[in-house]
Amino acid sequence: MDQLEIGIFIAKKRKEKNFTQAQLAEKLSVSNKTISKWETGKCMPDYGIIQSLCKELEITLPELIDGEETEPDSIRIYDDNQVLDLIKRIQNLENQKVSLYGIILMTMGIALFAVHFSIGGSDVRDFFSGLLFGLSIGEMLVGAFVTAIGFSRQK
Repeated sequence: MDQLEIGIFIAKKRKEKNFTQAQLAEKLSVSNKTISKWETGKCMPDYGIIQSLCKELEITLPELIDGEETEPDSIRIYDDNQVLDLIKRIQNLENQKVSLYGIILMTMGIALFAVHFSIGGSDVRDFFSGLLFGLSIGEMLVGAFVTAIGFSRQK
């Protein structure tokens, strides 16, 4: 399952059907930039839209995942529902990873915030104390933002 191969396959099938990116995007209720990202291998279609994509391009799910047309006499080793479930799980894990990064950033921000109280006493130390304070606040804000994005993507 190579993203670039899948993207090239989507572009090939779209062109065979004489669809523009905008036309396919309209049929799938996504933006044409999303189609472009799929075709260049920058991201994969969301699991909720894969079946619609296969229907519009008149391909099977295994063909999409393999990035090539299957031979008529080939044997399928996986079920469509299994593949969709696997893709859903992978996307959920990716979103959880984003949330984890945010939580780690917030934790590091809190640690820096605690450290900034232990530094002080001279001009240089006060400077570093203030620097650590600013970094800790920034890190906590970025961590909260990243965590919120991760949790908002989870369904």
